[in-house]
Amino acid sequence: MRLLLVEDDLDLAKGLLLALSAQGFVVNHVSTGKHALSSIKAKDCDAVILDLGLPDMDGLDLLKQSRQREGNLPVLVLTARDGIDDRIRGLDLGADDYLVKPFAMPELFARLRVIERRLGTAATHLIKLQQVELDTSAHLVRVEDEAVSLSRREFMLLKELMESAGRIKTREQLEASLYAWGEEVASNALEVHISNLRKKLPKDFIKTLRGVGYSVSVG
Repeated sequence: MRLLLVEDDLDLAKGLLLALSAQGFVVNHVSTGKHALSSIKAKDCDAVILDLGLPDMDGLDLLKQSRQREGNLPVLVLTARDGIDDRIRGLDLGADDYLVKPFAMPELFARLRVIERRLGTAATHLIKLQQVELDTSAHLVRVEDEAVSLSRREFMLLKELMESAGRIKTREQLEASLYAWGEEVASNALEVHISNLRKKLPKDFIKTLRGVGYSVSVG
């Protein structure tokens, strides 16, 4: 799932970027409401983590404008405003969830998983295709009941392919699921990840459609 993190506290943002990336999310960080609206308008994210105390506009105004532009885009509010009136107003303006600072990272991850399930990108934490089983919650992969060690990006790539079983994923779609916006990507990076994955998976589990992309079959 691609997340837009809207947070002007750079130290907190840096910590969140590391923690969320380790959980398999692709995160783009902006520190102003203006940049957030541009990203939302470009449809560059699946969900938003929004701080209310932004330097150029109130986060609730941003929430209201995002709802007008993208009514179905999930928004999780992070804020130091813990008053009940603030929470009610945020929820009434369309926030899907509300987390008060300071918060525990595991709670944030759990709430994001709820959003992910609702979006349909994680209908279950277990995905099993042929002899391969992927556990999205525990970040584990088993092949014929034997645990397989994958790097973070290999796991993210396999997850994307298995969740889209039966459908072709283009190079651009797969790269977007692995790398944050603006992150420099080597021209052959995707092919290297695919090659490494194939060495750890059953033969022909990942299929190449030349000039189009990659896929895994349902059965």
